[in-house]
Amino acid sequence: MKQTVKGSTVCGKVQAPSSKSYAQRAIAAALLAKGKTTLENMELCSDTRAALMVSEALGAKYEQIDGSTYVITGNGHPHGSVIDIGESGLSTRMFTPIASLADTAITITGRGSILKRPMDMMIEPLRTLGAEVSSHDGYLPITVRGPLSGGTAEVDGSISSQFLTGLLMALPLAQDDTTLYVGKLNSIPYINMTIDVLRNFGIEIGHDEHYTEFFVEGRQEYTPRTYNIEGDWSGASCLLVAGAVAGEVTVSNLNPLSLQADVEIVEALSRAGAEIITEVNRITVKKYPLHAFEFDATHCPDLFPALVALAANCDGTSVLKGTVRLTHKESDRAETLRDEFGKLGVEVDISEENVMKVTGGRIKSAVVNSHNDHRVAMATAVAALAADGETIIEDAEAVSKSYPDFWHDLASITL
Repeated sequence: MKQTVKGSTVCGKVQAPSSKSYAQRAIAAALLAKGKTTLENMELCSDTRAALMVSEALGAKYEQIDGSTYVITGNGHPHGSVIDIGESGLSTRMFTPIASLADTAITITGRGSILKRPMDMMIEPLRTLGAEVSSHDGYLPITVRGPLSGGTAEVDGSISSQFLTGLLMALPLAQDDTTLYVGKLNSIPYINMTIDVLRNFGIEIGHDEHYTEFFVEGRQEYTPRTYNIEGDWSGASCLLVAGAVAGEVTVSNLNPLSLQADVEIVEALSRAGAEIITEVNRITVKKYPLHAFEFDATHCPDLFPALVALAANCDGTSVLKGTVRLTHKESDRAETLRDEFGKLGVEVDISEENVMKVTGGRIKSAVVNSHNDHRVAMATAVAALAADGETIIEDAEAVSKSYPDFWHDLASITL
């Protein structure tokens, strides 16, 4: 699918989609709870739909009550021996430990870019904690057989925090207590999100102040409940940048005090000089002369595409840190951003280790490709609002992974 974006002014109000990060965690918690859990404000993107399908394969039953309300009955037994995870990195690394609670062999597989993303960090910890594990040289498909028994294990958090999320969700149901020693943990805000969801479902997790040691008491029980999925700061980030570079945008369904990592887009916009109005459940961003800024996105790597779109419209060279986190995404995101924004006339320098330098200036129209990366599709669209003509975005359907209504919402505020 190709999408055309014209150089335009934006003005209007949009409701942020529900957070797929919170939704996937809540689905997993509902799977593990005895009884019925009601999830409200849960809109389905590709990743959330994949999490629902996986939870069903692992024994949950779900029913859609209305457009955004689902009732999930958990604590069932897995049926089938092969689970297709789609292209969701979080669901892969989160549900693999959960599948390891079962005493039957379950194979986790997927398709597309997920087959190229490393999963070897899961193998030894799962074995140490009692599961049998085999993989395709550290990649999917991966087969596990439990049950997890608990104990002590070391976990590498340098590539992703998603596997740690899976362990923290699965191990409360293990027979024994567990201590996890975690090295080089990135994306700490995502672990805080996980702990927050677990607490809401009656599960307690202990950890030290540096997030290097976690204690999980075994034999806990998940409590079913009604849980509201908050709005997604990741999806909203590009819309907020659109306001900063092309007019004025108000995005509702956003919690300014959210634990989501990507709430940091507000800080980045502030550093760049955008005008920001924050209210109880919404935020407004208005265009204002923008200047170069520095920002460390190590703990919020999903913001990089939106940050590049912002920096492309700033006067001077902005410095973004944390590019080491971009290698194993839907694309090699640092290289993709360099190449595709380069077509728009924006210089993106990634020659320095763990640093991206973006030189702002005049943006030209071009034909760009998302590389099947939802965030690249959205970011190039936002940048194109400030271009001098029409920009064509190829593989624009990639937005369905996280924000299926993005093109509709962008069009609704484009003048």
